[in-house]
Amino acid sequence: MSRSAVIAVAIFLASHLALLVGLTTPEKFVFDEVHYVPAARQMLAPGMAQPMLNPMHPPLAKELIAASIAAFGDNALGWRYPSTLFGALAVVAIYLCGLALFSAQGPAIAAALIAAFNQMIYVQARIAMLDIFSLGFSLLAIAAFMHGFRSERPHALFALAGSLFGLAAACKWSGLFPLGICIVIIALIRLMQGWRTLFADARPEDWYRPDLWLDFRVQHVALCFVVLPAVTYLAAFVPLHGLSLPDVVEAQRRIFSDNTTTAIAGHTYMSSWPSWPLLARPVWFLFDKTAENNVAAIVFLGNPLVLWPALAALAIVLRDVVVKRRWDAFLIAVFYFGCWLAWALLPRTLAFLYYYLPAATIASLALVYVLRREGMPGWVLWAYVGLAGIGCAVMLPISAAFIGTSMQTFNRLMLFQSWI
Repeated sequence: MSRSAVIAVAIFLASHLALLVGLTTPEKFVFDEVHYVPAARQMLAPGMAQPMLNPMHPPLAKELIAASIAAFGDNALGWRYPSTLFGALAVVAIYLCGLALFSAQGPAIAAALIAAFNQMIYVQARIAMLDIFSLGFSLLAIAAFMHGFRSERPHALFALAGSLFGLAAACKWSGLFPLGICIVIIALIRLMQGWRTLFADARPEDWYRPDLWLDFRVQHVALCFVVLPAVTYLAAFVPLHGLSLPDVVEAQRRIFSDNTTTAIAGHTYMSSWPSWPLLARPVWFLFDKTAENNVAAIVFLGNPLVLWPALAALAIVLRDVVVKRRWDAFLIAVFYFGCWLAWALLPRTLAFLYYYLPAATIASLALVYVLRREGMPGWVLWAYVGLAGIGCAVMLPISAAFIGTSMQTFNRLMLFQSWI
């Protein structure tokens, strides 16, 4: 087994074990578990009851939750266990992205640690919701695409990426965003090649090269980024609808109708996409009083010591895309901004900070990119990783219900009025 594979397994096991601690607290439904767990229970019934619960999202994540309930019982462990698996896979995927971008173990491990310390993955990987499943598949697909980007023959890696994107979309349609980004990247490069675009001062690190993927033809693009995603996506509907085409088509209509509607009531913790990078409005998943002055809280917020500095890092990344034409900066920028700004295109007004999860996780790559720039002392990156870890530890009392905290500590951590 290669060194990279050993490290990937170690990252997975460490992340998975960390996510399991205190997983069953509380033993009741938390936030949107009230929607997804009953839908998963329904899938375990001998005959599918009607009406179908939660038809506004594809079934794969709920099928995985149902399989976990069948294995571990209809309890908090059964509901949440698969989320911990995909949370750990998301951290591994960032490590794999780091290997593709930085070609070194140290920066790749640092990126994985920063992503893990961001708090968003930690909270979302300990609740039975759909987003962590889509994130895990999406980031693995992005890692495959990044590894294939500089390859002369990216066919196998792009096929793997397309298949994983289909699985991500089968959990939640937001998994289509990074797939669309890949298609746009390929279309842009093919357009520039068709125009015979050349850089007068061409460099090895350029994101565009006229000789890129010469053997990757239109039929390969269609297979990797249309056919394979469609096959893996539609396969998730077979356990529910069999091979009934009308039922599958109707399921897509229901999902489309919900994801494009503007006729949804407001929510206490809703927020708009421009506010997400600033962490202006968190989502309270849980707030229970456990004693006179103690509470159990789960607040989906994000680590300010990660996500606020990431904004400066992303500005530098964007500058390097324009000024230096670096391929690694280009990929970080398009996947971050694509996963975030895609939400601006939807007419749906009901949105939450956790929709920012994919972009926020990719932001860890921007931080590593900046902190390992030429002339930057090597210790700076690891000092920052330590700082991010401290920020994560400080936020644990409002990230994990099993820890609990006093009202005084909770109020100190709520830095702004909009966080309350």
